[in-house]
Formats: sequence, structure tokens, C-alpha cells
Amino acid sequence: MILLISMCSDKLHELEFVKPIENVVGKCLVRHYKNFTLKDIEKADKVIISGTSLKDDFFLKELERFNWIRDYAKPVLGICAGMQIISLIFRGKLRKKKEIGYYRENFVKEFLSLKDEHEVYHLHNNYVSLPKDFIKFTDSKIPQAIKHNSKNIYGVLFHPEVRNSKLIEEFLNLV
Repeated sequence: MILLISMCSDKLHELEFVKPIENVVGKCLVRHYKNFTLKDIEKADKVIISGTSLKDDFFLKELERFNWIRDYAKPVLGICAGMQIISLIFRGKLRKKKEIGYYRENFVKEFLSLKDEHEVYHLHNNYVSLPKDFIKFTDSKIPQAIKHNSKNIYGVLFHPEVRNSKLIEEFLNLV
């Protein structure tokens, strides 16, 4: 079972940020970040943490809800807000930089099916520094795609549900 954690403050934003991921994943359990339980986490085979709108950064005041990620043994994919959460849990630093629109990113190593140059969609006010124990997969100054050195914990600052859904499919195929 895939657990999809919504970071959106309202249903309208979920149509933009959660529903497209759900369309790629298929059958999954969708829970808002304020409502998922540790039982949901334990039952999940994989967890995806969605992105959200530019104005939704309330989760930054509730990071303790995500402390479970440090010890979680199953795959986790954080998208935009989800990547920020993962990085902050592993002691990365939050930085301000607004990026909106399509950008070309160069993947210097293969990352969940992406290699070389790809157009990706950015929609964020913040980014995070690369935490210790993580590898960066793009040559851009701002980390756009990261993975933990020894765990199946992945993060992307861009929104693969917009233009790069194969990345989500590759994540689902991880064992």
C-alpha cells in the first residue's frame, strides 16, 4: 500500500498537488499531514509526501510530525514541500528563493529514471541546503534531486507530477 501524505491546506490545492500524484500511483491511501497516524506509516510499503501551493508553509512549524522519517526503513519520496521536510529532518537549512515555471535541470547521475537534461516544473518559495548523508543528482547550485546515502529516501524540489511522472513510477517500482 502506498501512503500519499497531502501537505495542502485546502481541498482546492489538493486538486493541483495531490490528485495528479494519485492519478500516477493509482490505488493509495491519502492522508493529510495533520491526520496520518503511525499505524498508517507502518502499514505503508512506500510513502510519498506531496508538494503544496506557495502560500502553504504551515508545515514548517510542525516538523516534529515527520521525525519518523529518520528511522523509517521503507522508501520515501518527498516532492517540493516533502523534500524540504526531509532535508530539515536531516538538519539541512531552509533558504529563500522563489522559482516558478519550467527550468532545464541537468542530472549528472541517473535519478529515478532521469538522466542528462530534462525540463522540470518549479513552484516554490524556499529550498533547502543539502543535508549530511545525502547525495545531490543535479549540477544546479540549489539541490533539485537528492537521495540519502544508505536509505531509500528521495527528494525533488520540482514537481514531477506536472511533467516527469515517470520519476514517480520508478519510485513505485523500488523494492
